[in-house]
This record gives sequence, C-alpha cells and structure tokens, in this order.
Amino acid sequence: MDGLFEYDAPGAEPAASGGSLAGNEHASAPLAVRMRPRTLEELVGQQHLLQPGAPLRRLVEGDQPMSLLLWGPPGTGKTTIASVLSRQTDRQFVEVSAVAAGVKEVRAAIDGARKRLVRTGQETVLFVDEVHRFTKAQQDALLPGVENRWVTLVAATTENPFFSVISPLLSRSLLLTLEPLTDDDVRDVVRRALVDERGLAGELEIDEEALDHLVRLAGGDARRSLTYLEAAAGAAATETDGPGRIDLATTERAVDRAAVRYDRQGDQHYDVTSAFIKSIRGSDADAAMHYLARMVEAGEDPRFIARRLVILASEDVGLADPTALPAAVAAAQAVQLIGMPEARLNLAQATLHLALAPKSNAVIKAIDAASADVRAGKVGPVPPHLRDAHYGGSKKLGHGTGYKYAHDEPYGIAEQQYAPDVVADATYYEPTALGAEAGLRERWERVRRRVRGG
Repeated sequence: MDGLFEYDAPGAEPAASGGSLAGNEHASAPLAVRMRPRTLEELVGQQHLLQPGAPLRRLVEGDQPMSLLLWGPPGTGKTTIASVLSRQTDRQFVEVSAVAAGVKEVRAAIDGARKRLVRTGQETVLFVDEVHRFTKAQQDALLPGVENRWVTLVAATTENPFFSVISPLLSRSLLLTLEPLTDDDVRDVVRRALVDERGLAGELEIDEEALDHLVRLAGGDARRSLTYLEAAAGAAATETDGPGRIDLATTERAVDRAAVRYDRQGDQHYDVTSAFIKSIRGSDADAAMHYLARMVEAGEDPRFIARRLVILASEDVGLADPTALPAAVAAAQAVQLIGMPEARLNLAQATLHLALAPKSNAVIKAIDAASADVRAGKVGPVPPHLRDAHYGGSKKLGHGTGYKYAHDEPYGIAEQQYAPDVVADATYYEPTALGAEAGLRERWERVRRRVRGG
C-alpha cells in the first residue's frame, strides 16, 4: 500500500506488509539507519526529555498510551524516538508517509491498528513524519485513532505546530520540543559509528581535522553527519589496501565540500563576524554575501547571525531606512520557523537589505548620549505637570497641573517642558541627512523648536 510501512516490534507477529526494525540493520542499509539508537540510553542529545521523570522517559518506561508531537530540526531524533517507543514497549511500528499517503491510507493504518488491538491485544505506534505536509482532512483522519487510543500517534514536524497542526490534534497530543544537537553531540555520534559493530566496526580511524569538518558540515544533524561519514569511509577504503584513516583531503573529496577554516569559539569566528558586520556597514553587499556564506557553510548557528542583523539594523541603519529593523526581525523569525538550510535565503535577503540601505548611527549615538548623562547623575525630578495625576491626593501635590494635551494643540504639538531641568536643553537624537532620516531631520528640528519654544 503506497505511503504505508509496517515494521514488527520484537516478539510481534509478522506485519502484513512485511519488514522489521531489525531488518533495517542489514549490512547494505545506510549507516544512518544501521546506527539508529535502539534504546533511550543510546539517544544522543535531548537531555531535557531524558531526565528521570521527564515526559519521554515516563512514556517509554511507564508504557503509557499517550500521543506525541515532536517538533525540532532535522536529524535530532524524531524518527528514532518513535522507533524506540515501539521497540521498548513491544508495540507494532507503522509509518505513514506524509508525502505519499492520503486520507485512505491514514484510515487504513488506523483501521489495521484497531483490528490488531482487538485480535491480539498488541498496540500500535503510528509514526507520521513531516505531519505539517498533511492537509486538514488528512490530519482530521488521525483524530479517531488518537481519541480512541487505537494508536499511539507520534507525529514529527520541523515547523511550528501551532501554525501547521490542527488544534484538535494539538490538544490531544503531548508536544515535545527537540533541541538542535551540539557539536559535541554530533562528534559523539560519529565516534560511536566508527567503532560500533553496526557501523564501521573499528576498521577505519579518523583524523581530528576530518572529524571537525564532518561536524561542521552536519550543522547539528546527526543523520547528515553519518551520511557524510559513510561517504568518507567509502572513499578511504578505495585508497588503501588495509585498515586506513579518514583524513581531511579524503573527506573533502568524498562530500565535495572544502573545509572552511572557521572555529566557532576561536579567532576565525570573531574575525569573520567582524568582517561581515563591517561589510554591511560599509554597504559592500558582495563582501557581506561572502562572509555570510562562510558562516553558513561552516555551520555557524543561524540564530547568532540573525541576532547580529537585528542589532545592526538599529545600530548602523536606524531611521535612515525604517524598514530595515522589520526586515531583520522577520529574518530572525524565519530562522526559528523554517530552520536551515532554507533559512539561509532569509538571512541573505536581510543581509542585502541592510547592506544596500542608507546608513545612520544616530540611534546608537542618541541612546549612548542619554545613558552617559544618566550615569553621570543627571536624573532630576520629573516636571510636576507630567507626573501621574490619577491617584487620590495627587492634584493637591500639583501633579498634572498645567499639563497640555498634545492632541488639543496646533499640529498636535504642545509647547511645554518634558525633560527634567538638569537635561532640559540636552540634544540626544541628531538625525543624519541620509535616506528617510533626511525628512525626519527637518521635521525633528521644527518639532523641537516648537516644543521648547525656540
């Protein structure tokens, strides 16, 4: 049946459509499949879900029939968690492809699970990868199985489920958020695959430079790291007659990606980031693209890049282009919503937007100047007419007396003192004559004269 795959749990009777979890561990299976963790103890990362008493551990060890929604980046263990859940609880594992399956296949999977439960008492884990690709009708078709607990649904998504999953399904499932794997997590996955009997069984060793390259390329995706390792191991095997090593040159050829000299904790990180920011500030869009590509290809955290763009939008562009900050914030939100590698497009668009925008540092100069005065002790009392006049007795203290309501004044601007006496004549915001700020500069000069009676 197209879009429907069944696998036997240990000790279960054979599935109608054949196959088994163990059957996926044959020698010709992909390394990432052979090395898939079989228990929670083998799962790398996600410690917040594996602590004693944590939801996932309670579900597996307590054998509770609770449906799950797993939300996280690719390669963080969503499929693995579903298979571990079925394996350790002796449930049948049924996978429905969100790409190939329709409502008919979903209903058939649930109906088969219901009949199996009645006939043998065996429960079923129904795994739906990329559930966000399901239409509303397809997601609706899952509800009877979830409501009646004919299946333990494990639905995985890389997109925000609050936007991509229907509310009835969301409310009937336990939402678990998977975190991106750290470099150390990925390095652990690769090292384990090198020595494990299901993996390379100690036949090859790997140079540290090659290992670092694989980790960078993986970008927190364990499956990708094993795919690259398998390619590098195959290349290394053809270059030696006996046990050999996987070196950097072999790895670069095998994955067709040159190693980017970039240490996220070292000088390269700071140097490239500095050059990236200064290239945008200097309006060199091509140079900015180069440094962005270096960071992306080296596996830099896209959230770090997005944060730098949001800061730069106010620090170096400001009101010279009022659309700069919304563009940078939108890119940061897209990074969270979409993830890599697609989010590199959003980062590139925001980078080009900021690089090509007129520049102004008036925002940072304004807040720095104001902060300097405050730190210097220039914090006089608030003028009485601006103080809160809503509580009892405040008017007797003169609060609010003489306050001019700006909307009642000509041009919506009231001539009165707003700042404390100590900084009444201070000038913090000094707009440039660049971009949209040129118009603001002319307006601010007129407004300031009217407000201050100049």
